[in-house]
Amino acid sequence: MKETNSSQEDLFFIPPSVNSARLLSGESYAYYTPCPAAITTHTSAENTPCVLGVDEAGRGPVLGPMVYGAFYLPIDLHHSLLAQNHSFDDSKVLTPGVRANLMRVLNTPGTDLFESCGYAIKVLSARDISSGMLKPSSAVYNLNAQAMDATIEIIRGVVQDRSVNVQEVYIDTIGNPATYQQKLERIFPSLKITVAKKADSLYPCVSAASVAAKVTRDVALEVLYQAVLSAQQSGDSASDAPEGWGSGYPSDSKCVGWLRRNMDPVFGWGNECRFSWGTAKEMLDVKGGARVDWPEEDEEGNGRLEFLLTSGPTKSSGQDGLRDWYGSRQAEII
Repeated sequence: MKETNSSQEDLFFIPPSVNSARLLSGESYAYYTPCPAAITTHTSAENTPCVLGVDEAGRGPVLGPMVYGAFYLPIDLHHSLLAQNHSFDDSKVLTPGVRANLMRVLNTPGTDLFESCGYAIKVLSARDISSGMLKPSSAVYNLNAQAMDATIEIIRGVVQDRSVNVQEVYIDTIGNPATYQQKLERIFPSLKITVAKKADSLYPCVSAASVAAKVTRDVALEVLYQAVLSAQQSGDSASDAPEGWGSGYPSDSKCVGWLRRNMDPVFGWGNECRFSWGTAKEMLDVKGGARVDWPEEDEEGNGRLEFLLTSGPTKSSGQDGLRDWYGSRQAEII
């Protein structure tokens, strides 16, 4: 698709699905558009049968969030509005300008997309992704489980919380489509669910979801980078402005170079980095200048405070380590 309807302004369009404050704090969050005017919900006398598509962006990068998008509209507009009128396609085959232009139109009151379509976004922060994946083996929250929960959350948010009469659901998958579909059918037995590889090329609503997710991720990544760059400049650090950090993928030499140049030997990086990724873990193992020994745990699994503050009581002196860290009582002066 040629980039004929986009402009330089579109490339810098910040959609409402990007919450800068929550991104910078490392939080995951969800965003839902208001229900469009063309859709009447279950709370109305007549409700509009709708189709919903789900896709993600940013599963593989070491930098930035993973973003899931759900896109819904009336079934009778599915192909005519999305495929014929606006040429939605898999976000990877559209240029950044075309994707941004579609997202801008989708969020502009008075346009056919705004009046007929709604979408939901779930942003899973790099910090939360890593936190789940780096838990002890018995409690690991792996990426597939996090992705499944994000999908369930945004479908439920549209269908149940916002009472949209979704009848058909189409989802793009990376794993086994049959297994994924069976899990979702058990959770949403009233929905006709189709899970398929390359669904973002087969079903326009999934294409639209991929565009919403991709634009949200791209802008989120830029927000994170600008914050890091601003902190570097205010701290008189060397600026990385000429090169940036690229796409955020481990296969991107710009990304790997940025990680190497900007790694703190103790803390690594900030909320923008997925510490659970091999790229980050290997750099910390090789270049990390300090290791941290975590405090011992008692029988109930709680860390003992005295081991956080001191090396513990010494057997030879018989002193209480926690008391000595705070200081000892002095004789009262009269």
